[in-house]
Amino acid sequence: MENTPSEDYTYSIEERIIGALQEIRPYLQQDGGDVEFVRFEADTHVAEIRLLGACKTCPMSMMTLRGGIERFLIAAVKEIRRVESVF
Repeated sequence: MENTPSEDYTYSIEERIIGALQEIRPYLQQDGGDVEFVRFEADTHVAEIRLLGACKTCPMSMMTLRGGIERFLIAAVKEIRRVESVF
């Protein structure tokens, strides 16, 4: 079985975050949304992302961020402690 970038530690943290976002992107795109990686703050262990499309203005975006995206990224990339949405 081949490792995905989010599970393979030969990739940088940023590459693993991008790989993990690629895995969840289709679910967001089904509803007209998307997500993009902005940066990872190593000192605070915070990944910053930008919600795009329908996700940007959706009233449920905070639930999507915390219950979906953040939960998945923390499980996939162990260095992450929190995910924040930036504009």
